[in-house]
Amino acid sequence: MSVDRIGKFTVLATLGAGAHSSILRIRREEDGREYALKVVPITGEEDKKYLDQAKHEYRVGQMLDHPHLMKVYVLETESDWLFRIKKVKILTEFIPGTTIDKSPLLKPAKILRVLEKVASALVHMHKKGVYHADLKPNNIILGPRLMVKVIDFGLARVKDDPPKNRVQGTPEYMAPETASHKLINERTDIYNFGATAYRLATFKHPPAVIDEYGGSAIDAKTHASLLQPVQEINPGCPKELCDLIYRCLSYNAHKRPERMSEIQGVLDRLADTYSHQLDPVDLEG
Repeated sequence: MSVDRIGKFTVLATLGAGAHSSILRIRREEDGREYALKVVPITGEEDKKYLDQAKHEYRVGQMLDHPHLMKVYVLETESDWLFRIKKVKILTEFIPGTTIDKSPLLKPAKILRVLEKVASALVHMHKKGVYHADLKPNNIILGPRLMVKVIDFGLARVKDDPPKNRVQGTPEYMAPETASHKLINERTDIYNFGATAYRLATFKHPPAVIDEYGGSAIDAKTHASLLQPVQEINPGCPKELCDLIYRCLSYNAHKRPERMSEIQGVLDRLADTYSHQLDPVDLEG
């Protein structure tokens, strides 16, 4: 679907609000469809960084096209009479459902299907030279009939862009080398994915590798001693999935799977093996 302007719309609900943006559920008059609209106010020079972030999020969204990634359609700005930008709006697809951090503990067959779809989304991103850099349950929407969408490209890094001189990401899901050296690459996304899978399978977080001040919190030995095996917490989790999660969470990046496509291959096979345990309504998705 091609959308080249936001146009007139009706606000149906507020989906979320933060200090520097709000996300609205809208119906666009031009086509009668529902969308999500991110609105970012720009009140002064100090807010220019939020304008840059919005432009970056739009640029990344335009690079991607995958059924399990949120679609980003249009970015528009509003200016005052002196042509100063006062508001940024980004139109994205509206995704029914809730983020999986709000889901109850899922059955193993459902966890596998969710993770398989997330993995396929990351494979697409990596092929396009984009790293998500903030994968976590809060950034994955689970909808009806096992519809899965990865959202929020605000921290995504494009491979050839200059690195940012700051630590970015969420502490509970951050890779050790991101915390210590500000690295963002395919293997840091794999760690983020492993931490997300660990949370889905156990309802717990792996040990955080960054402290509240942004410094490295623990070393490899401590990380290994604190990382409780998935099967100890959830004995019903398939052993092969437990082993895969453990590999993704290796403190040493070179001991993780080398490519996201390798992870997707394992999950495709496991998801098919356990598909008979899914509810019939889930198989329709």
